[in-house]
Amino acid sequence: MPRPPVNIALAIAIRDRRVLVARRRDDVHLGGLWEFPGGKMRANEDAITAALRELSEECGVKANECTELPSVEHAYTDRTVRMTAVACRWQAGEARAIESAEVRWVSADELRELPMPPANAQLLFDVTALLEAD
Repeated sequence: MPRPPVNIALAIAIRDRRVLVARRRDDVHLGGLWEFPGGKMRANEDAITAALRELSEECGVKANECTELPSVEHAYTDRTVRMTAVACRWQAGEARAIESAEVRWVSADELRELPMPPANAQLLFDVTALLEAD
């Protein structure tokens, strides 16, 4: 019997036409790949609240002006994830790699070149469109 998907909220934090990305530590699932900051949603937590919490916990960044994007579901061999990306504007804090190996603010062109997990890669079109419209 398939397990229910894990609900993940991602923060698409935008600052000066750049988006914040984090490189996963080498010793974790999908280690070394780049992703948007985020994590599991807690019980009774909506995607915007979860994305802002994870952004603060993982990168020390605060954001506002949030818009929830359509969810994306992806099945890995060991789990299925349902990711809800939340586009938001940087408000305060300098990005730090608190729970990752490295963080960077990248342009749309730089984002397209980063190796990302398949589930995150599905969001690239929407994210690059947001950056280019900013």
